[in-house]
Amino acid sequence: MGEAIKINEISTINKPKFKGKDFIQLSDFSTDEILYLLNEAIEMKKLQKQGKPHPYLSGKVLGMIFEKSSTRTRVSFEVGMLQLGGHAIFLSSKDIQLGRGESISDTAKVLSRYVDGLMIRTFSHDSVEELAEHATVPVINGLTDLQHPTQVLADLLTILEHKGKLSGLKMCYIGDGNNNMTHSLMEGAMKVGMDISIASPPGYLPNGNITEKAIKVGKQTGCALLITNDPLEAVKGADVIVTDVWTSMGQEDETEKRLKAFQGFQVNDELCKLAKEDFIFLHCLPAHRGEEVTAEVIDGSHSVVFDEAENRLHAQKAILKLLLAK
Repeated sequence: MGEAIKINEISTINKPKFKGKDFIQLSDFSTDEILYLLNEAIEMKKLQKQGKPHPYLSGKVLGMIFEKSSTRTRVSFEVGMLQLGGHAIFLSSKDIQLGRGESISDTAKVLSRYVDGLMIRTFSHDSVEELAEHATVPVINGLTDLQHPTQVLADLLTILEHKGKLSGLKMCYIGDGNNNMTHSLMEGAMKVGMDISIASPPGYLPNGNITEKAIKVGKQTGCALLITNDPLEAVKGADVIVTDVWTSMGQEDETEKRLKAFQGFQVNDELCKLAKEDFIFLHCLPAHRGEEVTAEVIDGSHSVVFDEAENRLHAQKAILKLLLAK
């Protein structure tokens, strides 16, 4: 809807001393570190819009391991590396020896001798952590069943652009609470000072360990976390409404069960009337219009889903610069 703007609350953040080499989950990062990455993403976006070269990663190579199919993750990382002056290599698990039984540890040790960084999009979160443990180059979590931190960094960037701030806002998530988006949204929102409410049907509540950690962070940042089975309660006064598909990759055999369980959890015009008048709507895409969200909402004036999709590129360039430009 508009170009990125400089936000006062993050423009004065100096570069923190990042302790880790990887980008696995947002809970690993401090509030200042997340705000610094958002500021870097804004600068990256400005440079691109102005047509100014920014080859921070000239000569660098990113290896990208995909066990799950992708549109936005693959294209944004490939384009991001190109715009940063580097190169990305697509590595399908079907095409490399990992898909034929080679261990993750051996794969990590070998690829670390070829590339400057690794991005992996997979099912098990343990696979990402094992890859990072044995790799000597930075590892980026492009998605697991448990976490989706690169997407949520882009979500925070989108909210920042449209609302001019993060702290003090209320985010509401409607849908499957026990999925990667919910978990990373909980971590990200609480870190940057946003209240978050989550409405999910019984049996689909967020991971208990992640919830406990988010509550601890909320006590430090002064944020509230609400988990409920009532979408009407969750959405009241929301500045930001978020949803995701009801059936994620790998859950296809549960489709019918989930369609029944999530009746009443659709984001539609009636539900949105309880939010702030100027709320914005986010969805990580792909979307199933008529299921988790109506066409009227996702294609309506409050929707910023395509700004959000574009911001995957800018947010990930900030991550890549941080990890690979050392």
